[in-house]
Amino acid sequence: MRFMIIVKATARSEAGILPEEGLMAAMADYHEQLVKAGVLLDGNGLQPSARGWRIRYSGGRRTLVDGPFAETKELVAGYTIIQVRSREEAIEWTRRFPAPMGEQQDAEIEVRQMFELEDFAPGQSVERFREMGMSQGAAA
Repeated sequence: MRFMIIVKATARSEAGILPEEGLMAAMADYHEQLVKAGVLLDGNGLQPSARGWRIRYSGGRRTLVDGPFAETKELVAGYTIIQVRSREEAIEWTRRFPAPMGEQQDAEIEVRQMFELEDFAPGQSVERFREMGMSQGAAA
């Protein structure tokens, strides 16, 4: 089972304020524990939304919308992807996740289970994803 730990953006992360050394050390320790346990698949911080864009789909058209984006509660500042045996194990790992903006700063993480190809009905499209090497999941 794969889970994505989503670090929600804050005004500080959107301003491009980088974490202090103590927080970087706590994150490095946590991710090192994930590596040692063999459950870390990926993890990264993301640049502020001012450096990003969105594609809006409406009425059969695509529109490019440049950042920054106003509502920080809807933005992602970083992520960690883990693969564990159960939801309970994922919960245990996420309870240990360091406070993403520092212990004294308000912050939030969200955890979502990722789809696996086995979650979808068998078919040609699923096989195409499998052939692309996406045996553990596909965009839904």
